[in-house]
Amino acid sequence: MKAARQPLRDHAFYPEGYTDERDTTEVPDGVRLQKVLAQAGVASRRACEEMIGDGRVTVNGQVVRRFGAKVDPVAQVIHVDGKRIPTAPDLVYYALNKPIGVVSTMDDPQGRPCLADYVEELAPRLFHVGRLDTETEGLLLLTNDGELANRLTHPSYGVQKKYWAKVPGPIPRDLGRRLKQGIDLEDGIAKADSFAIVHEHAQQALVEIVLHEGRKHVVRRMLEESGHRVLDLARIEFGPVKLGRTKPGTVRALSLKEVGELYAAVKL
Repeated sequence: MKAARQPLRDHAFYPEGYTDERDTTEVPDGVRLQKVLAQAGVASRRACEEMIGDGRVTVNGQVVRRFGAKVDPVAQVIHVDGKRIPTAPDLVYYALNKPIGVVSTMDDPQGRPCLADYVEELAPRLFHVGRLDTETEGLLLLTNDGELANRLTHPSYGVQKKYWAKVPGPIPRDLGRRLKQGIDLEDGIAKADSFAIVHEHAQQALVEIVLHEGRKHVVRRMLEESGHRVLDLARIEFGPVKLGRTKPGTVRALSLKEVGELYAAVKL
């Protein structure tokens, strides 16, 4: 009797030399894989069939080449070309350019403007990924994908955030070195991953600071402790997601590419 052919394996999920007797990804009452990919926005159904045939799609780490393979888009993890695809139909991912004066909560007992004013009609139970203080504007991510939100804010994954700050000038030449070496704050030393002067004119300067921690007011405190009072502050990037030309108070859905890159950033 001929031995069953071993399915191809994605080494990111299975150790070298791992073997199995059969393909274990099939869900008899599931949805056809090409339909799941097409509905997720990967490509047309025909193009998705070609991707499957070319071995570019994995389900739970196992390469699936079968046309008509059925999967569970909620319970199974699907990758295309090594990037995870959000396939659960109820999961949503948004970017908001939070305006100054808006509280980073979904409700506010004091009646101040809050995040719900911008997203309450988009989806139930959205999580905001991290927060920005009331006087800071810029990029906030919102999702109902709890696992992704938790990992993006957990310090062990080191997801970088980029900020632009307007401060009084001139900027001393050693400021970047001091920020990267670490500034001693009341709750411990805080270090910048990188620092750059974006623009400097007369008595004001626009500086860029990148860091991966999320302590309260950490960018303001670092700059002020180093002698540079922050006049304006905005977060322009969160991991692979960029604020771009999104106007204050505007919400946009993240692209499939952005969501896949967020998953990769936290090893999902």
